[in-house]
Amino acid sequence: MSAPRQRAPAAGATGASADSPAAALRANGRRGILAGGKVRTPLGDAPAAWLLLAPLLLLFAISVVYPLLETIRLSFYDIRGLGSPKLVGFANYVKLFEDENFRTALVATLKWTLASTAASVAIGWGLAMLCSLAPDRTLVFRVMIFAAYGVSEAVSGFMWLGIYRADAGLLNTVLGGLGLGAWQNPWLGDPTTALWAVIVAYVWTQVGLPLMTTFASIRAIPRNLFEAAYIDGAKPLSMLRHLVMPLSLPGVRVAIFINLLSSLKAFDLIFVLTSGGPVRSTETVGYFMYRESMQNFKLGYGAASTVILLLGVLLVSVPVIVQRTGSAR
Repeated sequence: MSAPRQRAPAAGATGASADSPAAALRANGRRGILAGGKVRTPLGDAPAAWLLLAPLLLLFAISVVYPLLETIRLSFYDIRGLGSPKLVGFANYVKLFEDENFRTALVATLKWTLASTAASVAIGWGLAMLCSLAPDRTLVFRVMIFAAYGVSEAVSGFMWLGIYRADAGLLNTVLGGLGLGAWQNPWLGDPTTALWAVIVAYVWTQVGLPLMTTFASIRAIPRNLFEAAYIDGAKPLSMLRHLVMPLSLPGVRVAIFINLLSSLKAFDLIFVLTSGGPVRSTETVGYFMYRESMQNFKLGYGAASTVILLLGVLLVSVPVIVQRTGSAR
């Protein structure tokens, strides 16, 4: 009696059972996973996805898209108080660049943005590298620095008012106690020091974010790199310079991007400390927009300055977003 013949396995099965990973992969491939590993969503799921996104898209359209389009539309009109809007085309934009106050605001915005971003990121980066030498012992210190980032700029402004007061402020009191009375100054009342005094206060509120992003990048560095550097005889300062600094740059880039955008739209701190003064020395484009729209009731003129500020934000953010999107692909 001959032995029963066994059926040969199907081609490509290679002994895999129906519920093996290979079989599951082939089944998923039929449902939309492409050969290159990219997932293609089945067309049948698209309506459900758009239905789930609809509330968020509606909220975004109402709170962002509509105000943006309305601001652009208003910038082409001459609107004064409750008077009837008058279409003037690009006249508001031409008038802006002929306005000495707006040019001063542009220069102040440039100084504010570059100085505050550079200082906050540099200080946060330096503190992160120092904290990385003893991460467990610096936890309380990092929490204290980051706490300032969570405090609203208005609250921080009232605190710095007490520091900068010309008569009994903390700064002038300390200078007087140290015998440096010649250095005492009405910091917020002097046009030559007011902008830099506000920048110092703003940097204090922004250092926490660069500290946390760069510290996270440092903690993500593989430990074996430090061990190899230590075996090779590298000193702590040499490790910071040649190992920690280059590999923490991703966190630095994130901090620069976020702090740059935040500085462009800064308003609360300026409003509390100086209200744009003295003699408009601390007036940025954002505060110029507020003054023209809400105090001088020139809504079209203020909207035009807002569009200029928007273009500045796009000039900063779009290249970064495009670069990050391209690298992600």
